[in-house]
Amino acid sequence: MFWLYIFIFLISCFFLAFSSRWLVDALSRIAKFLGWKEFVVAFFLMAFGVSVPNFFVGIISALNKIPELSFGDVVGGNIVDLSLVVGIAALISKMGLSVPSRTVQGSSIFTIGIAVLPLILISDGVLSRTDGLLLFLAFFAYISWLFSKRERFTKVYNGIVEPMNSKFFFKNLIKFLISIIFLLLAAQGIVKSATFFASYLNLPIGLIGILLVGLGNSLPEGFFSIQAARKGQDWLVLGDLMGGVVITATLVLGIVALICPIQIRDFSPFVIARIFLIISAIFFLIIVRTGKKITKKEAIILIAIYLLFLSTEIFFRG
Repeated sequence: MFWLYIFIFLISCFFLAFSSRWLVDALSRIAKFLGWKEFVVAFFLMAFGVSVPNFFVGIISALNKIPELSFGDVVGGNIVDLSLVVGIAALISKMGLSVPSRTVQGSSIFTIGIAVLPLILISDGVLSRTDGLLLFLAFFAYISWLFSKRERFTKVYNGIVEPMNSKFFFKNLIKFLISIIFLLLAAQGIVKSATFFASYLNLPIGLIGILLVGLGNSLPEGFFSIQAARKGQDWLVLGDLMGGVVITATLVLGIVALICPIQIRDFSPFVIARIFLIISAIFFLIIVRTGKKITKKEAIILIAIYLLFLSTEIFFRG
């Protein structure tokens, strides 16, 4: 059994890296075909694809009358995306992550506002069905802003050698879907094997939850962002990460609240996560808006925020 899980872990790591490279290529070509910015394509296709596990966790938890599980999943995942994942991507990128586009600059404000919105709505102890509808409205408000002006989502590509026809588009769309499936399955394989190793080594259950749930759900974004950063596709990195934050904080939590309102009677398990989500959001916004670039030094700060969050959770739960 032990060697079986070692094999599962290694083969899952291989498929994560392999499918991530496919995804970067497929999304770049789909963006060229549509004439859209890579940021917008990654925001919708990639972010929706990797948010599938969050949707399933949310719906299943709501149907089982434990919707607070989904709330914790979204808050924890957004901390990882806004600190650890974007920090690692900026470190790997040759010149850091550049964000000169007005679309990205404007989207960063929406992203941070939407990330914090569920925390504000649940401050009275419940995320009601009305709050769920407000989250949906926040998502569509961003979409309306994004597509209200063509320069926000369109881009002219020069020097394209690929045949830009429907066959080209569907070929890359199928490549994208297959890559997403492999990516999600590989992430599940790593989480399952890591859970076995943690149990085998008799690690505390709290530590297992912090390390595996938060990081496990962010593995697809993490590997995709690393591959995109290596190829200098900064827009794909930011589109994926911002899209993941927006989609989970609005559509996922909105659906959960509509099925079963989220009541938090004891906020103590979420206190640290809420504080660090706000800290991560503020630092991310400041970094993106000031220098129009996430430098390697700033990347280290973002990673340090996540490590501080991790150590704080372990210390207080230990």
